[in-house]
Amino acid sequence: MLTDVQSHETVRVIACGAIAREIIAIKNANGLDHLELECLPALWHVHPEKIAPAMRTKIAEARAEGIKHIYIGYAECGTQGELDKICAEEGIERIAGPHCYAFFTGTEKFLAECDKEFTAFYLTDLITRQFEAFVIEPLKLDKHPELRDMVFGNYTKIVYLAQTEDEDLQRKAKWAADYLKLDYEYRFTGYGDLTPALLGAAA
Repeated sequence: MLTDVQSHETVRVIACGAIAREIIAIKNANGLDHLELECLPALWHVHPEKIAPAMRTKIAEARAEGIKHIYIGYAECGTQGELDKICAEEGIERIAGPHCYAFFTGTEKFLAECDKEFTAFYLTDLITRQFEAFVIEPLKLDKHPELRDMVFGNYTKIVYLAQTEDEDLQRKAKWAADYLKLDYEYRFTGYGDLTPALLGAAA
């Protein structure tokens, strides 16, 4: 936790665009006016190899601007340890956990339960909202529907981990489950561990 940061000092959060909406909501709800958000593209959620090199660039840019306090708004997110190397080198921290599904659920709870749910495909608000862009189009399921069973044949259900209680998104998530021929489960998580992580970074 960045306990040495004073309330008036700027904290630059360099984050995944997939959680930008949630970070802004937490910032506004808690009066974190000194927290600045800069995002890398949300679609890099499916291209994690791009995250670490871009993160190094963004950190260097922040340092050049005189920003002393930086927080990485990513979990491990498939970077194969590269974000942790950056954290160690730069003396900064990131959101704990392997990915956003874990920290929205609560990392300890998610990790305790994941062995029982290895056939679940998870959605968040963002992925539900942009299911076509994040799932259908990258996997070319719209052009090659026969790939659906090849890619998702070992899954049994979609679990929608909802950050907000939005009936339209719930309908969209149910549609996504039907599209993939999977069972559907809804769980409201709120912002999970993201809230205390940001409060700690901005303290």
